[in-house]
Amino acid sequence: MRTEHPKTPSVRALGVGGAALGAAALALGLLGVPGSASAAAGSPQGWASQNGGTTGGEGGDTVTVSSGSEFLDALEGDGPQVIQVSGSIDISGMNDVPSDTTIIGLDGAEITGGGLDISGVSNVIVQNIAFSGWDDDAVNIQEGSTNIWIDHNSFTDGYDGAVDTKRESDFVTVSWNHFFDHEKTSLVGHSDGHTEDEGHLRVTFHHNFYDGTGSRHPRVRFGNPVHVFNNYYLDNAEYGVASTMGGGVLVEGNYFEGVDNPTHTGYADSDIGAVEERDNVYDGSGEPETGGGDVAAIPYAYDLDPAEDVPSIVRGGAGPGNI
Repeated sequence: MRTEHPKTPSVRALGVGGAALGAAALALGLLGVPGSASAAAGSPQGWASQNGGTTGGEGGDTVTVSSGSEFLDALEGDGPQVIQVSGSIDISGMNDVPSDTTIIGLDGAEITGGGLDISGVSNVIVQNIAFSGWDDDAVNIQEGSTNIWIDHNSFTDGYDGAVDTKRESDFVTVSWNHFFDHEKTSLVGHSDGHTEDEGHLRVTFHHNFYDGTGSRHPRVRFGNPVHVFNNYYLDNAEYGVASTMGGGVLVEGNYFEGVDNPTHTGYADSDIGAVEERDNVYDGSGEPETGGGDVAAIPYAYDLDPAEDVPSIVRGGAGPGNI
């Protein structure tokens, strides 16, 4: 049975249909049957639904790109827009994304070599794309960016963070993504000394598949509350979630399988943060660390799947091809 937490009306993210896993699909991070996409699908749950909501380029022009140069040209556009990525495109470095933009992949869309810099902007959606081999970060959310939704993508074999949120950014949802063959997934808060992040960095992580990745699922500084629910953690070598520097993380309804350190309160040289855990499954995993302070209340409605159902739900719905 699905549990809904009624505070304000909510809309479920789309894409929970399951499909058998094949070797080719796994190689691309496509965990379900691919579907076509011509505009952003669904609406975000979590923090990206707050502060007026997140609609990306809805109502703007639509452009389809099939090369790195076409993609970079499209990022120079003015006003709301939907950028459809067709096929595999190669870029390098970090590339600025403007406000009021949806970047959405068509069937089999890939971005290789470089990443997206969502810096000082608002209302951005990135959806249905397989990212690989980035030379810095794959998606970097920074400098006070707000209302950002990163949804139904895959991330593998890059240099640094897959999806990082830092420097006073806020109202972010990271949902239904597949992370695999990579070490560092999601940093929330760049450094212990950047105290300007206090009161910001509110991020929701839900229905992501952390598939053999090493750490940062997420690693949090200052953000409170960060909400981590209904994610599937499988064989994460270092740890699942770490809360530090007075951050507060609600870890709820997740499934940890083969994870020796599901949660940490404090990590490395950072001061402690708070972890509240409830309704999680720890299958062949260690004991979670909890406490460390108070986790602020979650202000939005959300639909919570039973933790025991999370592996099948997430395997069937996470990654590109499932919106």
